Amino acid sequence: MSQINVNHHTGDGDQEMERALRAALRGAHDAVAPPSIIDAAAAAGLLDVAYARLDSPVGTLVLASTPDGLARLAYVDDGQEEAVMEEIAARLSPRMLSAPRRLDAPRRELDEYFAGRRRTFDLTLDLSLLSDFTRRVLNATAAIPYGEVATYREVATAAGSPRGFRAAGNALGSNPLPIVLPCHRVLHSGGGLGGYTGGLERKRTLLTIEGRAS
Repeated sequence: MSQINVNHHTGDGDQEMERALRAALRGAHDAVAPPSIIDAAAAAGLLDVAYARLDSPVGTLVLASTPDGLARLAYVDDGQEEAVMEEIAARLSPRMLSAPRRLDAPRRELDEYFAGRRRTFDLTLDLSLLSDFTRRVLNATAAIPYGEVATYREVATAAGSPRGFRAAGNALGSNPLPIVLPCHRVLHSGGGLGGYTGGLERKRTLLTIEGRAS
């Protein structure tokens, strides 16, 4: 996947930087770019999305951030990473680069969460991928305290649509920032797990981390 396209006209110095960027960013989703290249791409306005991988108790995660904040957290199963990267490129921008240093804060907070040392996230989020209804649903979900749960109907009611619990379920299923926006805390009214974008085993693991038997 070609991840950065440089089409503007430049002077000699910029052309040299452009050539260096093109060479360094060729196949960039397979390797971390050097900090100098990351900084040069950002300074030249060529870096829309920085991303990084994180190994966790629920498998490999891919985190993607824009200048406005963390925009995507995706579960990556075997053989799915290319599809995840294509989805991020299509929904955010193809001008993306592996730049773990730019995701130090979310990676650190997630590590603390998985270790049981963090109950809330203190991150700037880019919610541009959300529709108005999904934003309301996820705002209601974010209000569920650590270690507690709510039902789909309760979340729909808090989002202003008491009869829209099925639509709320669909909105939760499209959550671009699972864990950080804790859709795993939403269950069926009878106590069943319901669905989860990362699969029910991951949902169970997250609830167990929070001390909630599932």
